[in-house]
Formats: sequence, C-alpha cells, structure tokens
Amino acid sequence: METMAINYWAVAVATLMNLVIGGLWYSPMLFAKVWQRSAGITDEQLKAFNPAKVFTITLIVSWVICINLAFFLASPGTDWQWGMTAGFLAGFGWAAMIFVVISLFEQRSLAYMLVHGGYITAYFTLAGLVIGAWQ
Repeated sequence: METMAINYWAVAVATLMNLVIGGLWYSPMLFAKVWQRSAGITDEQLKAFNPAKVFTITLIVSWVICINLAFFLASPGTDWQWGMTAGFLAGFGWAAMIFVVISLFEQRSLAYMLVHGGYITAYFTLAGLVIGAWQ
C-alpha cells in the first residue's frame, strides 16, 4: 500500500484562507447586503453574534474540508492546476449543488443560493489550488 503524502502546512494555510475569503466575500465590498437581505439577517443580529464560537467552529470545519481535499490530491502527479480543478469540481459539483438542494427545500431565494454557492465554489477552488501547488 502506498503512503499518502499530505502537506500539513498547505492544509493549515488553506484552512486559514477560509476566514480571509469569507471575510471578503461577505464584506460590504462584495456581497454583504445581498447576503444579509437574502438570509433575512438584521444589523442587530449581526452585532449579537458570538465571534469566538463562530470562528472556532469555522476553523474546525475548514480543517476537515482541507484535510479531506488533501487526501484526494495526495497523488505524486498533483500540481496547482489539478488542485484548482479538483477543488472547483468538489466545490461546485458536490458542495454547492447539495447546498442548492437544501436551499430549495427551505424555499430560499436564488440570490441566497448564488451568494453561498459562489462562496463555496470559490473557497474549494482556492483551497485546492494551495494544496495542489504545495503537494
């Protein structure tokens, strides 16, 4: 049996990228207003959230995503291009699509699905790029 080579530094960087990408994606520079409106979240609710809880759980979940992606990309022939492609395929083809199904049953708007589905796809794609490049 072949031993899989996982670069844990790449996994760590890709994990932390989730906070950066999410911070930008859901900022007023990009999609904050559309997200807030489509999710039905008020300014008061945003002010009341618990950052320690949210960021801790986000980091744990992001690490699980990235370590999982790293196992898929652990082949010796993996490079940044395949990493980015695999990340896109996993993000768009699996994660974003199941998110759309869940959103449809919750009767969410198209804007809600596009904002979150776009974020999921962007994050997986960039995480795959980092993990693939650093293989």
